[in-house]
Amino acid sequence: MYTSQQRLQNRTDGMDLPLLLDPALLRAARQIHRTYSEAHPNRVQRPHGVAINRFTYRGKLIFSAKPILLPEECFIPFAQIESEIY
Repeated sequence: MYTSQQRLQNRTDGMDLPLLLDPALLRAARQIHRTYSEAHPNRVQRPHGVAINRFTYRGKLIFSAKPILLPEECFIPFAQIESEIY
């Protein structure tokens, strides 16, 4: 269910752990996606995720496969955003 980008590698025992996100960041990412979807109902291109600032909760949709983030930003994949939408 998780991609390699969503996992943290535990180097001591080789165990993959899912990346835990702040629930407030996830809610903000969902709101950003919802606002975009309502403003652009005819757009068919699905975003790869949302880059969101951990301190201000401002973010933007990312359509490229390899996002470039600022130091205070984190990337929330679209699969994680849509997990509770549907």
